[in-house]
Amino acid sequence: MTSVDNLTRLPGIDELRSLCQALATLDAILCPEWEYRYFSFNSAWAPGEMLSSMRNGEGDDWLILFNTQGAIMKGFVVESEMADGCPWPGVLDAVPDAFANFLGELAFATDQTTFCLWQQVSDAEWHAGPVDFPASKDPDGAAKLLRFLDGNPETYQHWGEEYYGNRLNPNAVEQIYRHERLTEFLVRSLNPKARLRGIRDEIEDIGYPL
Repeated sequence: MTSVDNLTRLPGIDELRSLCQALATLDAILCPEWEYRYFSFNSAWAPGEMLSSMRNGEGDDWLILFNTQGAIMKGFVVESEMADGCPWPGVLDAVPDAFANFLGELAFATDQTTFCLWQQVSDAEWHAGPVDFPASKDPDGAAKLLRFLDGNPETYQHWGEEYYGNRLNPNAVEQIYRHERLTEFLVRSLNPKARLRGIRDEIEDIGYPL
């Protein structure tokens, strides 16, 4: 399944931003060591901009920039077929001028991009460049990475239980997905060792409601 096949499955801009904040909040609660987290979110990346990121420690990642024009994401999967000769022809073509700064930002390493998707606030759906995909199961790695963005709390719960090695309270995970106010009780129901005061600054950076 390619990134293009995922276009209709992705949530809209506002829903995606909320989802990314929820994923980062869950990781902040479950994992005190930032370097071992998959998900992060900076609600004050730059004036008028927010940045979501996912890194799995094996070279795979995504970056999603939210700004007043909309949202753009780039993903990179090391073992995908399209990582060879990256960026693949067409992947970064047709990106609107509204996101030109994203392509030019050295910190985003857009030369390491196996898929790129965007949606402007005036768009009804996500878009991708004109790519001639190789004939393989997941040529650009989108199926591997975008599965986290299906909006289903069970997706994170099942992954988190495997990754962190602890059973997660499904009701608490759902509450975070719904952006219910973060309380001491909610934090401890996910991680008995965590304390709200210990992660308050990070939660404020994420922009999740306290």
